[in-house]
Amino acid sequence: MSKFRTVWVLGLWLAVSVLAAGQSAAQANTAHQVVRDTTSRVMSVVSEADGYFEEDPDRYYEQIQAILDPVVDYRGFARGVMGPYATSERYRSLDKAGRALLKDQLDRFTEVIRAGLVHTYGKGLLAFGGSRIEISDPAEDQKDGAPVSVRQLVFSEEVEPYVVMYQMGRDRSGEWKLRNVIIESVNLGEIYRNQFQASAREHDGNLDLVIDNWTTTEVDT
Repeated sequence: MSKFRTVWVLGLWLAVSVLAAGQSAAQANTAHQVVRDTTSRVMSVVSEADGYFEEDPDRYYEQIQAILDPVVDYRGFARGVMGPYATSERYRSLDKAGRALLKDQLDRFTEVIRAGLVHTYGKGLLAFGGSRIEISDPAEDQKDGAPVSVRQLVFSEEVEPYVVMYQMGRDRSGEWKLRNVIIESVNLGEIYRNQFQASAREHDGNLDLVIDNWTTTEVDT
């Protein structure tokens, strides 16, 4: 695993888990406060896994999944990855049968995305522990209800820290949800969306085949 890929995995891990404690926090908390309060909890889970992962990996993945499920908008992420194939305009243009099919495809792809994030990136977390992490302060002109980008610095053996940007927003109930993550200018959402569209072209627009053959792309340099 390259240095860039490992940091990318770390960044994704932190991005999808920093909101975990926010489920019990007051809605007045900023995204930055939630990030600071919950990063230590996630790192604790990873640290403890060293003692049991080889014998009981399911236990570890269940803990990771328990953190991710309440805080990641898997369906919104999956819909964004599907791009023009899952827009509201396309949905409205379909007949009743077509709408039912698209809904089923989005449901299935959401589960594919969920499983991929939990297992592929959950395993990558085991390589980390004790990393120094700094999180930016909120901008003074930040508006209530507006999407927020949280800048995080991940320090390693390199001279310069890696920069991770978390794009977050509140859902209808006012809780923070992960929308996207950008690591050193690599946009995860765009990578997946390009992968989906390329696969759709390869399969002549057959989304069922795209979903059935989906594999998580690894970012490498």
